[in-house]
Amino acid sequence: MSTSHYESVTVETIYAQHHGWLRNLLLRRLGNDSDAADLAHDAFLRLLLKPRKFDSSEGTRAYLSHVARGLCVDLWRRRSIEQAWLDAQAADPEALVPSAEEHYRVLDALCRIDAMLAQLEEPIAQTFVLSLLEGYSYREIATKLNCSERTIKRYMAKAMLQCLLVQSELNDDTFS
Repeated sequence: MSTSHYESVTVETIYAQHHGWLRNLLLRRLGNDSDAADLAHDAFLRLLLKPRKFDSSEGTRAYLSHVARGLCVDLWRRRSIEQAWLDAQAADPEALVPSAEEHYRVLDALCRIDAMLAQLEEPIAQTFVLSLLEGYSYREIATKLNCSERTIKRYMAKAMLQCLLVQSELNDDTFS
């Protein structure tokens, strides 16, 4: 196909030409047809929501492959978080079994917090985890990270601001 012709190709045409290829690529990576179908759908949904022009079939496949990799990482990360939460629940024999809705809400919140931590600078994320999850004092964290307590307080303030933003997103989603 010529460059000028390929740039005018619609998403529907791209879907018809590349969906089977993308689904097979995802099936090889995931080993599950249902997951492959879902992620292929998500990749084309992204293309619908944010249309792009490609100069060739190879360029289209490179883009779809890149999107598919990111979707696979997101899926594996979400499943890892969900398994850790399920393991924590199983370790607490007195824990109440949440409803399906509550399960989804907790998992969504955990995934958003994980994404928030991944976006923070390493020492800020490390400070947050050491303080809130490991129970270290600011003094202990400062020693461990070889910085001042004042720096640790600044790091925690930045991390807590991001937590408030996540909470705000969760609240907005609840009322939407």
